Amino acid sequence: MKKIRVAIAGASGYAGAELVRLAALHPHFELHAVTSEKSAGTPVAAAFPSLAGLVSLSFQALSPESLADQVDAVFLALPHTKSLAPVAACIKTGKLVVDLSADYRLKDAATYKQWYQTSHTHADLLKDAVYGLPELHRAAIAKAKLVASPGCYPTAAILQLAPLFAQDLVQPHSVVIDAKSGISGAGRSPALPYHFPEAHESLEPYKIGQHRHIPEIEQELGGLLQRASKPSGAVAPQPIITFTPHLVPMNRGILSTAYCKLKSPMALADLRNLYRAFYKGERFVRIQDDIMPNPRYIKGSNYCDIGVYLDPRSGSVITVAALDNLVKGAAGQAIQAMNLMLGLPEETGLTAPAAYP
Repeated sequence: MKKIRVAIAGASGYAGAELVRLAALHPHFELHAVTSEKSAGTPVAAAFPSLAGLVSLSFQALSPESLADQVDAVFLALPHTKSLAPVAACIKTGKLVVDLSADYRLKDAATYKQWYQTSHTHADLLKDAVYGLPELHRAAIAKAKLVASPGCYPTAAILQLAPLFAQDLVQPHSVVIDAKSGISGAGRSPALPYHFPEAHESLEPYKIGQHRHIPEIEQELGGLLQRASKPSGAVAPQPIITFTPHLVPMNRGILSTAYCKLKSPMALADLRNLYRAFYKGERFVRIQDDIMPNPRYIKGSNYCDIGVYLDPRSGSVITVAALDNLVKGAAGQAIQAMNLMLGLPEETGLTAPAAYP
């Protein structure tokens, strides 16, 4: 088939570089342009020697209109609040767009302003943007022109809790999520907390109760709960979660542990069967029983490993999810969505196993 010309904006960050790597290896993509304001004019291989011999392009400054005119599809890996205008400009040209920032993930512009401290300048596009989690929104993604690809923390949290909320099995205000991320999740821009002597041999929580990804987790779990309640005509309560992220001294990976109270007692075997049924046929979700999910088992891959456990004494179900924050938590998931938008098998270009050890 004819190659699909793609561009990647914000390609000099960690997620952007992972997009470049995966797009360059994709059998149906022609990587046509990459942008970076800080590195404009610099060869990609100079910024990322790991891509030498694979990518011969140089970074260019971002001009959304001219960029979109050159390609069939655009990925944007810009910082949060910086994708608002570029996404709108690319959509105006009629191109397919997958945005990796949070700028189009939330359906309510007021909620976006509350959590990102800036007004949404293109709120009219929010109704058309599809939340880019294929396991929940596959059909809508396939028809979309604009996909808002989830980040790493929300992807892990939503996938590990979705089967429970889809069946209305847990108390929606009882959810506590304790998540750990490798330092690449904080981006490539230098900052003191990510300096080696600061981060090495350290484990630090941050943004306790105020992390900006909380509302999208609540939005997606609330949508599942609303659909579960619809047959009865009841109005589902909006979930309220407690979320604490931690920075751990590893390059990449997410480990998310979620605790919630069951509405009624369940056997562990039934819970695990529920998860297997919910994710039956899903290419990139693996339900693990005897192997504890661990980021080192999915490094460099597009998999999310999920373990389901039970604390019958407290009536709690405990789920653990592990994924690579730069692949299933960013670039790989974005390509998975674009594959669907283009009518390609969604696993195209994403089937490489994890690197181990």
